[in-house]
Parts: sequence; C-alpha cells; structure tokens
Amino acid sequence: MVLDPQLLEILVCPKSKKPLLYFEAEQFLFCPDSRLKYRIEDGIPILLVEEAEELDSAGAEALLERAGGAPG
Repeated sequence: MVLDPQLLEILVCPKSKKPLLYFEAEQFLFCPDSRLKYRIEDGIPILLVEEAEELDSAGAEALLERAGGAPG
C-alpha cells in the first residue's frame, strides 16, 4: 500500500521533528537525524520511538545512499 504524498509531506520523526524518508517497497519510514526506522503496517506508519529500530551509522548511511540523499 502506497502512502499518500500529502501525508508524507507533513509526517515528521517524533524524536527529531525532522522529515522522514519513505521506502515504499519495504514499507518503512526513516529519519536520518535520529537514525530511527519506523515500520508501516497495513498502510499506517507506526511513529512510536519506543517501537522504532535504531540503526548504527553504517546502516543509516546505506539507507541515505539508497534514498539519494537527505529529505527535503
């Protein structure tokens, strides 16, 4: 399920308050600032810091490269 582009424009990381990168094929959102990866279940982003996966710097950098850079 694809997230609405208008929704993606307003969603931010609850920890850093920064924009999120959307990985449609894998169904997750990623915050480069906090290095948190938020899953999407049945089209609903689970934006709970305590349920997010924190990536190490190498994992975060790999996702940034896949996304083509920072959000904006």
